[in-house]
Amino acid sequence: MLNSTKKPVQLDNNLPQQCLSKEQLSTLNETIAMQNAVGFDENRIAIVGAGCGDIDLLTIKAARAIIGAQAIVYDNLVSRDILQLATDDCELHYMGKRYEEPSATQEQINLKLLQLNQQGKVVIRLKGGDPNVFGRGAEEALFLAQHGIKSEFIAGVTAALGCAASAGIPLTHRKVSRSVTFVTGHNCDDSAVEWGGLLASKSTLVFYMGKERAADIAHGLLKAGAKLSLPVAFISNGGRNNQQVTTTTIKDMVDAAKAITVDGPTLLMVGEVVAIGQELADCMSSLDFGQMVNNLPLEHAYG
Repeated sequence: MLNSTKKPVQLDNNLPQQCLSKEQLSTLNETIAMQNAVGFDENRIAIVGAGCGDIDLLTIKAARAIIGAQAIVYDNLVSRDILQLATDDCELHYMGKRYEEPSATQEQINLKLLQLNQQGKVVIRLKGGDPNVFGRGAEEALFLAQHGIKSEFIAGVTAALGCAASAGIPLTHRKVSRSVTFVTGHNCDDSAVEWGGLLASKSTLVFYMGKERAADIAHGLLKAGAKLSLPVAFISNGGRNNQQVTTTTIKDMVDAAKAITVDGPTLLMVGEVVAIGQELADCMSSLDFGQMVNNLPLEHAYG
């Protein structure tokens, strides 16, 4: 065992965190930490997806990796609950990136992973969402391989899946959208994105970090022929207890984006599926669940 002391968990995202009690953490650790369940060693670095939002969206395999780690290099979107799964002697190294704010460079992150591996520690790189959906997981894996270190990916629930589910918006629907396209919001300009192709595919469009580039996205879509009435949804802090959903249309999406004051990640969904989600929400809010349960056939059959 290492003699290092576990560093305090410090998150720079300023998001409210709903921490588990000591009893809940203990029970979860005992349930997940099966001996030899994941064969991590100091010769291999696991690049792990922490999922979108809180600990409920963490996979069991990812949780086992966290429990078995001796050093964790984590990013800005990993919740406190998830980090609490680490053992007391696990080193925690925050190396997150924040939009237009001072952040660790990719080179610094790569070198930190290399340094920890050379110290003989069992290391995991912990990323919000999935490491290979705009997460630079492959870049880090290639760097490690070029320096003689093996790695493996552990999938996570990416933001598009987690946010859509928690907001009640389907990513696909057989009547309005038969595909979904993930797009990074960082490079939304005429040279980086074929807007016409995106619209022609009749696909649900999901823009990561879309709030910050709402004006560019709206301009590109309208230039390609999108209707002003096309529904859009901004999902802030998706999958968390302070989630906020703002629905509008392309016509008003720039003003809607400016009005969002939530300090946290915001996903942008564009497509008719947003209207399906609104219809579902309206139907759900009008339901009298007590009356419905009393009238269910099973209620009469099994009384």
